[in-house]
Amino acid sequence: MGRTADYSHQSCGIAATLEVVGDPWTLLILRDAFRGVRRFEQWQEHLGVARNVLAARLKSLVAHGVLEPRRYSERPPRQEYLLTEKGRALQPVLLTMLDWGNRHVYGDNPPVQFIHDHCGHAFSPKLVCEHCNEGLIPGDLRRSEQNDGALTVGEALAKSDPV
Repeated sequence: MGRTADYSHQSCGIAATLEVVGDPWTLLILRDAFRGVRRFEQWQEHLGVARNVLAARLKSLVAHGVLEPRRYSERPPRQEYLLTEKGRALQPVLLTMLDWGNRHVYGDNPPVQFIHDHCGHAFSPKLVCEHCNEGLIPGDLRRSEQNDGALTVGEALAKSDPV
């Protein structure tokens, strides 16, 4: 489940996102963080990931401002990891991935589904335009590139401030 691709020389929001969370272990760490997992040992138990891999992914998520370490024990020194605002902003991404997997991998038998407390129905994400609140229909979007002064992923990540 390792990742060797380097997206740092591309100018693309998808490539930039993959540079931060594109590793499968990283996405599973984030999934569990949204479930309330905060400690190294909990992730290791839930995921069965090697300690060095988990440590590297947590370090990267902290460096990118997605997780924030907080000490919970002085002796021995231990810390837990909390989602930052930047990390919490990934929830729609994970819910959309879950929905895609449920529909296109599991079909009529999804292993996990969320119920929207407000209406009591099974939750399915829907993309809407922030300005007019209209739902996205295939063919409704056109690409508009802003290439003048665009940064590569590596440059943008170097400039970004962790939350």
